[in-house]
Amino acid sequence: MIEVILDSVEGGGSKAKLIRIYKKEGEAVRAGDTLFELESAKNNMKISATVDGIISRIEVVEGEEIKAGETLAIIKEETVKDTKEEKSFKDDKGQTTVYDKKKKEPGEKYDIAILGGGPGGYVAAIKAAQLGAKVALIEKDKLGGTCLNWGCIPTKALVRSAEIYKDFSKAEENGFNVPYLTFNWSKIQSRKDKIVKRLVGGIEQLMDVHGIDVFNTMGSLMDKNTIELLEDKYSIIKADNIIIATGSKPSGLPIEGADLPGVIDSKAALSLEELPPRMVVVGGGIIGMEFAFILAAFEVEVTVVEYLDQVVESCDPEISQELTRLANKKGVRIVTGARVEKIGQGVDQSYSVFFNKDGKEQFATADKVLMAVGRQPVYQGVNPGELGLELNENGGIKVNDRMETNIPGIYAIGDVTNKIQLAHVASHQGVVAVKNIMGDDSRMDYTVVPSAIFTDPEIAEVGICQRAAEKKGIDFSVGRFPFMANGKALTAGHDEGFIKLISEKGSGQLIGGSIIGTHATDLLAEVTLAVKNKLTVAELTETIHAHPTTAEVIHEAALDLAGGALHYSR
Repeated sequence: MIEVILDSVEGGGSKAKLIRIYKKEGEAVRAGDTLFELESAKNNMKISATVDGIISRIEVVEGEEIKAGETLAIIKEETVKDTKEEKSFKDDKGQTTVYDKKKKEPGEKYDIAILGGGPGGYVAAIKAAQLGAKVALIEKDKLGGTCLNWGCIPTKALVRSAEIYKDFSKAEENGFNVPYLTFNWSKIQSRKDKIVKRLVGGIEQLMDVHGIDVFNTMGSLMDKNTIELLEDKYSIIKADNIIIATGSKPSGLPIEGADLPGVIDSKAALSLEELPPRMVVVGGGIIGMEFAFILAAFEVEVTVVEYLDQVVESCDPEISQELTRLANKKGVRIVTGARVEKIGQGVDQSYSVFFNKDGKEQFATADKVLMAVGRQPVYQGVNPGELGLELNENGGIKVNDRMETNIPGIYAIGDVTNKIQLAHVASHQGVVAVKNIMGDDSRMDYTVVPSAIFTDPEIAEVGICQRAAEKKGIDFSVGRFPFMANGKALTAGHDEGFIKLISEKGSGQLIGGSIIGTHATDLLAEVTLAVKNKLTVAELTETIHAHPTTAEVIHEAALDLAGGALHYSR
């Protein structure tokens, strides 16, 4: 009998979470077959069989925390007949997995097969089923994709915990005595995981309700009507139409030290077993700044190093300036206009990030380094070159406004198109693609796409900002209103930030809005609706807004555009 043991945990630490078991008791395995997949603080790791044989016993269950040195399974060593044809496949980490191709019979035929179960893929599947299509959804990992499992949702769970911690820290000024305020990082992480698990379960239930066939395996696109399912029960499915929704993965920098054990990506940052005293965040975009505020809220000393001259460069410069000011106030050090050149590790296991600013080499030291320099399309299971798929100028799959690729019957949605990497854009693209497949002429319009950033305070933008209006030569007006003049914000103790609305002078039409302040991401819905439907400033000012609410800042900013706010004088 051979024991399968977790020898060590990649990236340090004493334990890892078991997220998938690939084999069953009594099943034959060959040396090299993947048996288990675990998630550590550093990254995912797979454990393979070292001998041929039969799995006698599996000692663990999915979701369990496994300690280094623990036995996962027992294999009875014996000869396994070589009756299978094999195919090797490299995953997005460059690891090679061997799949059994013994059973290569075509399975059922579908109207639509979707490769990828993230916010683009699973929404497309639901919409297709609602319209009467027979749907197959292929997802190699967890439904919900990066957004639900390792992005949007888990980060927002941490943001909420940070908000509660901050509010408790203000207990005394609100009349409460909380003498010994501490936080339990393990419980914070556990709450985050429970939320993610519940939402994933909800999507799984929706798949069942809508009769969608879900294949939890790696899929490989062979041609415009065929997908290989790369699993032990190897099969092929056929579909009249295929939607590619394989998403994106974190990008890195081609610099010395980028592969050091303490250099982590956003996925690993969400799984930290304990918080480091110091963190350097390389990249001051949306992901980098959200993590910077989360970490700083939990007393981590944070330094953000950004190549461009402002953080969250896509935002209105005034918004970025205000965010930088508030970040500094909350203990986040920000260095802009800095090019990171290398990362070094000291004898004390600390890390130094060396960067060039104004022609001078400087460095920042930390216990961990978070690489947050953007994301790039994932082509795992899709070979654009072999298939003849055209790529766009951003390196994503090229699509038209109907989400069609250059190959009839193949559509692409979400981050793999590298148009706008937002979950809600992916979902909308999925709906557009399905409508077109089902005979409804639907077009994707990117002119009014809301953007939500969960820093402290939140940032939300839609339409044309002042900088864009100036570049386009638009004759515009600007209306502003600060949260410190809003009664609801004051009573909540969240009076930082402001709203900024942009209107076209001639027509009075609202063309854009930027908000930095409490619940900015929720308030943006009204502004988005106004911009989308070409509402005028007059129509906004004539709309009664409930008092006392933070939504009054929108009304006041519109009044400022019309001649003057009622509750603030500039």
